Amino acid sequence: MIETRILPATEDSITEAARILSAGGLVVFPTDTVYGVGAHAFQPQAVEKIYAAKIRPRDKAIPLLLATPDDLSLVVESVPPTAHLLAERFWPGGLTLVLRKRAVVSTAVSAGPTVAVRIPDHPVTQALIAALGAPLAATSANLAGNPSPVTAQEAVEELRGRIELVLDGGPCPGGVPSTVLDLTTDPPTILRPGAIAEEDIRAVLGTESLS
Repeated sequence: MIETRILPATEDSITEAARILSAGGLVVFPTDTVYGVGAHAFQPQAVEKIYAAKIRPRDKAIPLLLATPDDLSLVVESVPPTAHLLAERFWPGGLTLVLRKRAVVSTAVSAGPTVAVRIPDHPVTQALIAALGAPLAATSANLAGNPSPVTAQEAVEELRGRIELVLDGGPCPGGVPSTVLDLTTDPPTILRPGAIAEEDIRAVLGTESLS
């Protein structure tokens, strides 16, 4: 069992969280939807710990959280113009884009040729990614199949002894998850309806329909 610490989300604790992530550990943090559990995206062994901590099926890829749209080039093979348009309109916020991944994105993150990316609209998450200096591989901070936690205490109850640190940033809004849009298909495909409406995406892309 791992000793799990809970700290208020301050500049010092975010620095400590980044240190833990850099060393291959797991950290729980608030996002604009629910509390997430994250690992350094470029450390496959750290990402593997997320599956173990959550008892998560291995066939479920783990999304990456970015600090800025410029970070797309770190993890994506090529950034299509549509991705730039959508990022400018909806990031930070509730839109996840699926794009072709670079080789640096390990099979621990995604076994296939694509990767899901998003910029969350939460200052703690953004500060943590910036302090880490790398994208976060992150998913909800719950045991697989359980409700997603919206408070630090709920996350602790789920993952105590499985992660090193919880950043308590207060309650998350919960509610609707991000819309997941696959930009590797023509036309783009909505894989999961969510916070961003299809008609708003179509308006940005100038297309009459999505598949």
